[in-house]
Amino acid sequence: MELSGTVLWGDDYEPVQGTLVVEDGEVVRLDEERVDSDDIVLPAFVNAHTHTGDSIAKEAGRGLSLEELVAPPDGLKHRLLREADRDDLVAAMRRSLAFMDDTGTTSHLEFREGGSDGVRAIREAGEGVDVDSVVFGRGDPAVLDAADGYGASGAGDGEFGRQRTAAREAGKPFAIHAGEVDESDINPALDLDPDILVHMVHAEPLHLDRVEDSGIPVAVCPRSNLVTDVGLPPIEALLERTTVALGTDNVFLNSPSMFREMEFAAKLFDVDAVDVLRMATRAGAELLDANYGTIEAGREARLVVLDGDSHNLAGYRDAVRAVVRRAGAADVKRVVSP
Repeated sequence: MELSGTVLWGDDYEPVQGTLVVEDGEVVRLDEERVDSDDIVLPAFVNAHTHTGDSIAKEAGRGLSLEELVAPPDGLKHRLLREADRDDLVAAMRRSLAFMDDTGTTSHLEFREGGSDGVRAIREAGEGVDVDSVVFGRGDPAVLDAADGYGASGAGDGEFGRQRTAAREAGKPFAIHAGEVDESDINPALDLDPDILVHMVHAEPLHLDRVEDSGIPVAVCPRSNLVTDVGLPPIEALLERTTVALGTDNVFLNSPSMFREMEFAAKLFDVDAVDVLRMATRAGAELLDANYGTIEAGREARLVVLDGDSHNLAGYRDAVRAVVRRAGAADVKRVVSP
């Protein structure tokens, strides 16, 4: 397979005009040359934090606090999930996964409620959709038999020592929400030595030092944090300390669009477009220890092809800024995934 246009090459996403050669699902080389194509070729997105079960209740809960919306066991989302017909739930999640596929996300890190059956439900939802769901189960540690990892709601919601130990023994990652509402649960979360932290909105210098010392990556979800009125993550400070990846969080609050998340992050924070694109691609892949997220020889070819001559993008001067700050679902021509 050959893809011609402006290719965002390497870890710095250097715009190179040429022809990208892909064989057997792997990037072989980039032939730098003049081409007629206006396409922009970039790495596919990795959505670093999702709750797709919420797809059954998009835009529910107007005016509710974060605790009223999502706190276990009786927040709105948990009540709706308990009440939902399983077939309806699977169908709703499949629609969200299909939207991810259409908009260039080929993998996501999912916090899945409902124990082992919840894990099986999203596996069923993903059948026939070219999106890899890396599922972090919740509930009893036995969920690790079905899940790819364990996803804890937060150290303030209970003790997660057994789950952390079980994940370590199973050789699977342990992720936990921390610092979303306030700073009180950050140190207890860090004490669990997690593989991934989520949110860290209220991280203070002491917490940032611990994150840096431990090398723990962080998934941030700024649109969700704004909607729930808990504040905004210190993205600039986090980027100085560790790997930072972008996620879209609860589907009932935000669409799982990495284009929207990138634009929001780029325009609200003092962060370069290259850093934002890295947060949406390579950083998420690093959370998965995956061989994609950048376009380089030997990397898995997970790619998004945008129409650089669309009404929206025509006339751009900086390809990376155009992708991060301007591009959207309507500009996607093709998604390539092995």
